[in-house]
Formats: sequence, structure tokens, C-alpha cells
Amino acid sequence: MLPAMATKPRIAIVGPGRLGSALAVELSRAGYRIAEIVSHRRSGRKSRQLARRLRAQASFHNNAVLDADLIWFCVPDREIAAAARALASKVEWNGKIGFHSSGALASRELEVLRRRGASVASVHPMMTFVRGTIPSLKGVPFALEGDAGALRVARRIAHHLGGESFKIRAKDKVAYHAWGAFASPLLVALLVSAEQAAHAAGLSVGDARKKMLPILRQTIENYGRLGPAGAFSGPLVRGDAEIVRKHLQVLKRIPEAKDVYLALARMAVRRLPIQQRKRLQETLSQKLETTN
Repeated sequence: MLPAMATKPRIAIVGPGRLGSALAVELSRAGYRIAEIVSHRRSGRKSRQLARRLRAQASFHNNAVLDADLIWFCVPDREIAAAARALASKVEWNGKIGFHSSGALASRELEVLRRRGASVASVHPMMTFVRGTIPSLKGVPFALEGDAGALRVARRIAHHLGGESFKIRAKDKVAYHAWGAFASPLLVALLVSAEQAAHAAGLSVGDARKKMLPILRQTIENYGRLGPAGAFSGPLVRGDAEIVRKHLQVLKRIPEAKDVYLALARMAVRRLPIQQRKRLQETLSQKLETTN
């Protein structure tokens, strides 16, 4: 059992990439002491800059001190278990906490630290982290899975960051992560498909991006306020199979975008309120047969 721990434990960040750097900054803003930034040598300069900014110690895996209460692994998924093994013999882990922030992998990636006495958890904020931005974590959901002691600390941290925490079962993490993929990276892929359609209409990519923003913002606002059925509009909801057929005809010039259109239209026909459902299904299946 973990000993009583301060409300705000000292934290070491292992892997100051986009996620790790943003977390370190937000944790510092929330009053947490970032004691150490541990990195690979290839990212040493940026790590030292971050450490100076946060008044933390900068180190590499081979000389990490790890005297913090909480060691938070923010390395890529494929490197989590290896990073834990590399640091396992550095310090006494009994009484420490280990987090990793993979959305898809469970806390057992830190099993080597658990066996040495640490309480471990997977702590994943459902937020996108890209170069050059540090998003606010206010209102962000944190998916938590792992040992009871680590989860207590994770819930407090999520609260102090302004986020909301919820427990997830280890076996459900991959489905959870796929959900997140639809919400951000695959949404970006959808917008790239929209840019291709705009290009076919004679617009530049940059102009298409700018002109799409008002309808995108309104659609997201409608979705949040009214739900998917209330936010759904266009020829599918009206059952206008002839317009859908014309869309597919012009998208023959852009096969990848046409595939995306078909996949999303089929989902809409199955899951959203539309008119002329049977006629739309026939239109979509006819096009699949003639193009695959």
C-alpha cells in the first residue's frame, strides 16, 4: 500500500515530446513541481530548454535521478515497456507511482515497476497534441486504468488540471483509442477529402480550408447542443438520391475521396434519420458495384 502522499506530488516526465512537454507545462501551471525531464539524447536540446523553463533537472535515461514521487512516461506506445525496464533498476520503486499516457495500452506496460513496488496506471487525456501548441486541459476527459493508489492520484491531478476523469477497463482501451482516432486524426483525414472535393470545384486548398471553417464550427456546435440527429443536414437527410448520385459521379475523379463519401454515407443511412432510406441504399450499392 502506498504511504500518504502530498496532494501535489513531485513529478518526473519521461519523454518530453509533444504530449510530455504540454503535460509538463500544464502541470506546472496547476502548481505541480516538475522535478526532472528525462529524454533520449536525440531530443536533448529541447529537453534542456523545457527543463530551464520549468526549473527542472534535465537528464537522459542513463543518468536519470528519478527522485520524484510520480514518474510519468510520455514516450511512444511501442517504447513504454522498454523505457520502464531501462529505468527499473535506477531507484527504489516501492512507494512511487508510475503513469503512462497511452490511449491504447493498459497499465501492464509498467508491470516491471509494479513488481518492484510501484503503483501504476494508464492516464490518457483525450486531447490532440501537435507541434507548436499547448492546448488547455480544462474540461478534457482523462481515461484512467490501473492500481487503486495510482488512480487516486490520477483523479486528483485531472481535477487540478481542470479535466474530468473516468475509469476504463483494460480490455476496452483499444476501442476507446479508436473512438479518439475518429474524433481527431481521422477527422483531419476527412477534411483532407473535403479539400480534394473543393479543388475539383476550382478552389485552392488554402481557400477551401478558410471557407470551410464557418460550417465546420457550426456543425460541431450543433452536434454538441442538438446531438447527431439534430446536427444532420444535406441531401441524405432529405432523401435526395439523385443529388447523391451526382456527387458520386463527380467524385470518380477523386477515388480516395469517393471511398470516404461512400463509407460515411452508408453509416448515415444506417444510423441517422433520413428520408427515402431504401432508395438511398440502392443508389449507394449500385455505385459500389460499378466502382469496386
